[in-house]
Amino acid sequence: MITQGIHHVSINVTDLDIAKQFYVGVLELEDLPRPELGFPGAWLKAGNQEIHLLRIDSGQPLKEQHFAFLVENMDQVTAQLEKHSVKFSNEKNIPFVCRQIFAHDPSGNMIEFNQRLNGE
Repeated sequence: MITQGIHHVSINVTDLDIAKQFYVGVLELEDLPRPELGFPGAWLKAGNQEIHLLRIDSGQPLKEQHFAFLVENMDQVTAQLEKHSVKFSNEKNIPFVCRQIFAHDPSGNMIEFNQRLNGE
């Protein structure tokens, strides 16, 4: 295989400070140093991958488009989201595969939280 995995996902956000409060303050991602690229943004680390926030308002995100965080404990995730008054979907359980919930960041980007059930 010529690819080694996903290095980062870029997400457009309407307000960089509010987005960072969500991703760093609520989801506890690590804020990484970012070089000056000519537009506002942030680089964040989630496990071995990165989320790059781009302060670019390109309109409403597509309703179906999302990315997923792999999580170890869904109950901890829901407790953290509730603690910060972040609304999320009812949990869906795909038998023998995963537990999942969906939420939106302050810019409207959909995020899935996925806890694998088969040990992967």
